[in-house]
Amino acid sequence: MPEFPSLSSRAPSAAAVFTALLLLWLAGNALRLTILAVPPVIPQIHDDLGLNATQIGILTGLPSLLFAIAAVPGSLLIARLGVRTAMTVGLLLTALGGALRGALPDVMWLYAMTVVTGAGVAVMQVTMPPAVRAWVPNRIAFATAVYTNGLLIGETLPVALTLPLVLPLTGGSWQWGFVFWSMPVALIAVLVLALAPRAAGGGASTIARRWWPDWKNGLIWRLGLILGTVNAIYFATNAFVPDYLRGSGQGEWISATLTALNVGQLPASFLLLAVAGRLQGKAWPYVVCGALQVVATLGIVFGAGPWIVAAAAVQGFAAAVVLVLALALPPLLSPPDDVHRVTAAMFTVSYSCAVIVPVISGLAWDMSGIAAAAFAPIALMGVLLMALAPAINHVPRAGG
Repeated sequence: MPEFPSLSSRAPSAAAVFTALLLLWLAGNALRLTILAVPPVIPQIHDDLGLNATQIGILTGLPSLLFAIAAVPGSLLIARLGVRTAMTVGLLLTALGGALRGALPDVMWLYAMTVVTGAGVAVMQVTMPPAVRAWVPNRIAFATAVYTNGLLIGETLPVALTLPLVLPLTGGSWQWGFVFWSMPVALIAVLVLALAPRAAGGGASTIARRWWPDWKNGLIWRLGLILGTVNAIYFATNAFVPDYLRGSGQGEWISATLTALNVGQLPASFLLLAVAGRLQGKAWPYVVCGALQVVATLGIVFGAGPWIVAAAAVQGFAAAVVLVLALALPPLLSPPDDVHRVTAAMFTVSYSCAVIVPVISGLAWDMSGIAAAAFAPIALMGVLLMALAPAINHVPRAGG
């Protein structure tokens, strides 16, 4: 098993760094595999359980709610158990909740298991930046880009493969489809438990003493609000594209549109491996991405066929740029014993902003009777991102 020295000792071996990067990439996949298994089968869930648009919005918003609520408890878990054990706990909760979501034909059961899944992912999300800092201390920016790339792959696989591959393998059962996507998460938990460093940087105690975020830190709120806009755009778009396209007579484009929304993020991820350092601390990438997201939302609503797919790809690309830039900041800007606190607070703020948008979108659809109304709050998030962009100029540089 690879051993990782403390930050004050010699650099980890090449084999140890490779193992750490591989585990980070796999864990990044696990952050989204079970969550993004839902959008492709929303029409089936809608029909089988008799859900309305507001209930679909709740189903889609629940993970984001848990990402916010469980982020600070995740910080406490890291403080008490260390990064490796906390990450394993998060992975196992995600796999268990994800697999059991369809065990009973009842919407409240589906909600309850979605809560378990979301709590597991929330814990995992908080462990990632501290794991980057502890496991790959000399390559923080690159390691962050690696796990973010894994996250984006984990978003892409379920939406691309569920309808054409997984459902045929499971006899058309969305319930067994959830089990299918939970299995690799359980396997990743085993790998992390077996191969991740046990006491990087001196063990849990070095990162444990403080876990409650410093809510007076303006950096937390600026980063959280900016990240919250793209989280809201991404999750709400995933939630309402399937039923919107089906209702407008373009159901054959559901799989391609969801795939484009997620695959469109991958070029941004690879691009930022090379240029993220040059974009940090600049407002213009956020302004450009906000504008692209407004245009893309309009393209989804007013476009047809391939134009909808293209608009979704632009939506994904713009969201990924902001995501990668924001996620790289906590391990770069915080001391080693503070990364988990800053990360937990940032996720609490960002997902608190994001959770309400799918519900508002669902209410807008139900109350107006106009399907396109669900996308108005999504477009407004792009406008808000442009308004918030100047705040990024005040984010302190590393070591500042």
